[in-house]
Amino acid sequence: MRPALPVVFILITLTLDAIGFGLIMPVMPDLLREVTGEDLAHAALWGGMMTGGFAVMQFLFGPVLGNLSDRFGRKPVLLISLSMLAADYLVLALAGTIWLLFFARLFNGMTSATYSTATAFIADISTPQQKAQRFGLVGAAYGMGFVLGPAIGGMLAEYGTRAPFLAAAAVTLVNLAFGALVMRESLRSEHRRPFDWRRANPFGTFRALGKLPGLGRDLAIYTAFEFAFIVYPVVWAYFVTARFGWSPGMTGLSLAYYGVCAVLVQGALIRPAIARLGRTRTMTLGMVAGAVSFSGLVVIDSGALTLALIPVSAMTGLVMPALRAEMSDRAEASQQGELQGALSSLHAVGMIAGPVIYTQVFARFAGDGAILDLPGMVFVIPAMLNLAALWLLHRRPARA
Repeated sequence: MRPALPVVFILITLTLDAIGFGLIMPVMPDLLREVTGEDLAHAALWGGMMTGGFAVMQFLFGPVLGNLSDRFGRKPVLLISLSMLAADYLVLALAGTIWLLFFARLFNGMTSATYSTATAFIADISTPQQKAQRFGLVGAAYGMGFVLGPAIGGMLAEYGTRAPFLAAAAVTLVNLAFGALVMRESLRSEHRRPFDWRRANPFGTFRALGKLPGLGRDLAIYTAFEFAFIVYPVVWAYFVTARFGWSPGMTGLSLAYYGVCAVLVQGALIRPAIARLGRTRTMTLGMVAGAVSFSGLVVIDSGALTLALIPVSAMTGLVMPALRAEMSDRAEASQQGELQGALSSLHAVGMIAGPVIYTQVFARFAGDGAILDLPGMVFVIPAMLNLAALWLLHRRPARA
């Protein structure tokens, strides 16, 4: 294959994967009400349980899949993950009971490895100079899928609550066939290592990776940054409703606006930023932008100013591609899958803890019983986490 073709395949794969996931978001509340026969509040409780259960399974099994990809290669793990995702969408499309839906999501959490395996694939085929840019393209492709998916899913929902799930299954199956035909294995035989159950769990994986120089601190930075940005999907809709009285349509447009800005930053800005500033200063710029934007949201009282702040917030997209490249360079070629599996587990931790913590803090500062009527107070936490990540970044030896 020409050098660019594997990267194109991965970008298409991740865009389609994110579109498939985004397709089901607008209709999930209606599906849960349909199968439970309950009201929206009870449907939301089931939705929370399903999201939490998915995250727990991803936390537990992310390292297993990462270690399997280091043993057997990226292609089989990625294709199996895609096939299980297609099966999950079909179950969601056909299931008539809430328990079948719930266990389908648990099983999908166990086998969800598309993003982590794709990033390990990129690490395999990239030079150190290419990694940050290509990881940025990976983030941009996934972000574009999330921008397009909900819009398409909302239109498909006009044909019934099951239509988006059938469409998501079809998109995933097309993606699976494309990968089976086009993808070539990226992990060389000399870089494969035996599968070890002692490392195929979150704690064993973190222990093994933490022994590599500098990687333990990078993982701490990643954790702080991941947890900071979980705040957007958790409370953004509630915040803009409480603070500015925005309609659901306006809320959706603001999220789409953020998504487009983030895609531009990761897809177009990361390469010149790395070339001019180097990785450390690029991450510094992104973390400062995050601290500024989150601090602004604490006190801001204008919807127009909030929209103006979104491009600044999107500049935080500079951090993850550079940080992933830094961590990838510190790991051995035989540990790239293990590293990405560990990052998947850390992301899951944010998905589990974030909704609990952020919604509780938001509730304390919004509504009739608020300690102080300041809904933006919830953004103090991610602002502090950005500052903590910035401190950690400059506590380790800088690398260009």
